Amino acid sequence: MAADFDFTGKRIVMTGATDGIGLAAARVFAAGGAELTLVARDPGKVSATAAHLSSISPQRTAVQSILADLSLQAEVRRASAEIAARHPQIDVLINNAGAMFNRRIVTADGIELTWALNHLAPFLMTNLLLDRLKAAPAARVVTTASDAHWRGGEIPFDDINAERGYRGFTRYGQSKLANILFTRALGQRLLGTPVSASCYHPGLVATNFNRNNGPLMNLVMQAAKLVARTPQKGAETMVWLAGAPEATSVNGGYFFDEHIGQSSPAAHDDDAATRLWRLSEQQIAASALPPASRAIPD
Repeated sequence: MAADFDFTGKRIVMTGATDGIGLAAARVFAAGGAELTLVARDPGKVSATAAHLSSISPQRTAVQSILADLSLQAEVRRASAEIAARHPQIDVLINNAGAMFNRRIVTADGIELTWALNHLAPFLMTNLLLDRLKAAPAARVVTTASDAHWRGGEIPFDDINAERGYRGFTRYGQSKLANILFTRALGQRLLGTPVSASCYHPGLVATNFNRNNGPLMNLVMQAAKLVARTPQKGAETMVWLAGAPEATSVNGGYFFDEHIGQSSPAAHDDDAATRLWRLSEQQIAASALPPASRAIPD
């Protein structure tokens, strides 16, 4: 893994860091001297993860943690407010939390769960923390996407809550396409600022992902381990995007194995990216965003 980057003194805020590629990357960040803030739902897992990461930090820097269920907008807002109160600047924001669900579930906000967790949570948190990112000399927003976006087709603007039909993998693909379009639009909006945005495909990775969908999916994922990458390998591009000087050369880019990746035609649709941004603002009640975030031009 690209472990030679110096993250000393860098404030890195991460979601999805208690397992899989997130944990693998967090270990590299901690060993590289980063100051980590983890956002997670499970108090036991995040406490154990924070203690482990602190133990491998060169300065034994304490890893901070914030508890939040990122599928709920009120929780995202509360967590973002806590982060902003603690840190006057953020050097790297990593939106890594995500999941796939075989059956349609609706959150307390009235949003389909896959969409709420995989797309709206990073959209909302990134916007709420933009002021703190802009306060850093050269900040980065890194979002975990997937080549599953190829199977998602296009953003279903006429059925955004998946009420007319639901297939878990298709919906997951749509949310990953949304990650790419969000990053593409964000990159355009950040031109002229010290912040860059990127997303990436980690590859097929042997983790606990998709183990929440019953015995059959457990067997499928277990079989996939025979050809899958290790979490360490899957995390390499995340770490590279967070630390490599050349990784900011394309603002709004989609990467795979530390190079520009091949994304679907739908992922290059700037009109869809703009439409998605505006729809997402409506879904998270854009009037509640801070003025600096609302001022980003269309």
